[in-house]
Amino acid sequence: MQNKSAVSVSHPKAAALGLQHLLAMYSGSVLVPLLIGGALHFSASQMTYLVSIDIFMCGLATLLQIWTNRFVGIGLPVVLGCAVQAVEPLKMIGERFTIGTMYGAIIAAGAFVFLVAGAFSKIKRLFPPLVTGTLITVIGLTLIPVAFTNLGGGDASAKNFGSPDALAVGFLTVLVILAVNVWGVGFIRQVAVLIGLLVGTIVAAFMGMVSLQPVIEASWLHFPQPFYFGAPHFEWSSILTMILVSLVSMVESTGVFFALGDITNRKIESSDLKKGYRAEGLAVMLGGIFNTFPYTTFSQNVGLVQLSGIKTRRPIFYSAGFLILLGLLPKVGAVATIIPTPVLGGAMLVMFGMVAIQGIRMLRHVDFHNDKNVLIAALSIGLGLGVSVEPTIFQQLPKTLQLLLGNGIVMASLSAVLLNLILKPRQPETELDEDDGLNEGD
Repeated sequence: MQNKSAVSVSHPKAAALGLQHLLAMYSGSVLVPLLIGGALHFSASQMTYLVSIDIFMCGLATLLQIWTNRFVGIGLPVVLGCAVQAVEPLKMIGERFTIGTMYGAIIAAGAFVFLVAGAFSKIKRLFPPLVTGTLITVIGLTLIPVAFTNLGGGDASAKNFGSPDALAVGFLTVLVILAVNVWGVGFIRQVAVLIGLLVGTIVAAFMGMVSLQPVIEASWLHFPQPFYFGAPHFEWSSILTMILVSLVSMVESTGVFFALGDITNRKIESSDLKKGYRAEGLAVMLGGIFNTFPYTTFSQNVGLVQLSGIKTRRPIFYSAGFLILLGLLPKVGAVATIIPTPVLGGAMLVMFGMVAIQGIRMLRHVDFHNDKNVLIAALSIGLGLGVSVEPTIFQQLPKTLQLLLGNGIVMASLSAVLLNLILKPRQPETELDEDDGLNEGD
């Protein structure tokens, strides 16, 4: 493909490409506030705020990364969105402590990322493909039961759980996503999840499962409010949990940075990585302050850079601008909240299954003829899934330890990192490609 990185891109074309980047990341990012807000029983107005400001913050986080200066920003055509690996830890923190504790942990984790940015070139060695692949596999597998609960209606104790209508629209959403992935081409394939959500919601509307009341009640314009859900509270086990999640996001971002550097023919130096990590840390802190979520690079947008052949940042500036504009319009955010729970469950089933497969793909870099590698992966996956299925096993321990040890993602992280350090399996480790990123296909 011809190198178009030096070719001037017209503003109309850049705007169209920016909209394409927005659509490719939109569904994966909007699902995070929907999942967490739903689990914490937010009201319709709170959900509208959550989704709208999340969209706004995605745009702001992207700007921080592409508008580079001597302190922050890697200056590559990268788009940031909500980190899907943060869903379960944040739900657990919000349920066991308070919403303020959840946002306090996000702020603290963002500050940690910002402060360790310079040293992370050494710290990231603790997360070879064996560790990261194992962890992401656990993330996907532990999220799949959540998808099935939503597929049945969201409340397993309800009398109408698993009703034929819920199953019909849920599995229809799955079939549409599969069909678009199999027969769609180019950009249409990139937005398969978005198309599935749209078709599923339209069919559900004809079945009387959609209420437009949240859209009608939403205002036309609003602005971000710091600490909208209250002041943050800082609790050590919650902070440690989110730091571990942030470390995984940093490892993934590293792979995306190097992939984009290769595509744009730019050598990525340690100083570039440091500014990239700082921008991500600052975005996470702002997410906590404005009561949204942690942000990370989205690797599916790397595929769009390859697909279009346009390697400048101008389309990404337009994408960030569109996201900020949409985030200021609550009625747009409210549209996402009317998606029926079974439709979300169908999309989640595909997405979380893909997350698990991405972890398995990352593990292909590992030499499993080495018994030490087998033991590390086996025990870590076993512990992660075990506490996810039976989290009450630690109910006799203090509350903070329950949060830490009762989280499958954290248990898998601790197990994989510590066992990798203790057993020290010797093997050649290859760098991760952009195709190995967690958010691929979101």
